[in-house]
Amino acid sequence: MYGAIVRRRVRAVFELMNAGEWRAIGATVADDVRHVTWGGHPLSGERCSRAAFEAWLRRVLLLLPGLRFQVTRVATVGGPWNTWAVAEWTDRAVLVDGSLYQNAGTTWINIRWGRVVEMREYMDTEAVADACRRVAAAGVEEGAAAPLLD
Repeated sequence: MYGAIVRRRVRAVFELMNAGEWRAIGATVADDVRHVTWGGHPLSGERCSRAAFEAWLRRVLLLLPGLRFQVTRVATVGGPWNTWAVAEWTDRAVLVDGSLYQNAGTTWINIRWGRVVEMREYMDTEAVADACRRVAAAGVEEGAAAPLLD
């Protein structure tokens, strides 16, 4: 039963992202959340605070306007004191230059007593880097910015 509740919550957070509700997503994480994305692009890096994670969410929505996730699978293990969930997803957006961005990946989420304490994003990092380059070339400076770290 607990696993089913967590799976529904994880899917709901991706729907919040689809709606651009970064504040509501930020409210689900611990103050010292650890969030990691790999690669060499403006969305990569490691953040260790809610404020930095929320800044990252805002940047994602700026660089990938209209981003839409489709969650294909969610799995969970553990109890309320230490739950791991993994969401498998595909996403897509139309960039400011009119080109299509598409990716696929997984998000690993560690939840303790209802708060997200860690997230790890695994995806095609070259697809993200290419999208950022295209956005920067279209005049969005943040497409060429350094990763948000803290």
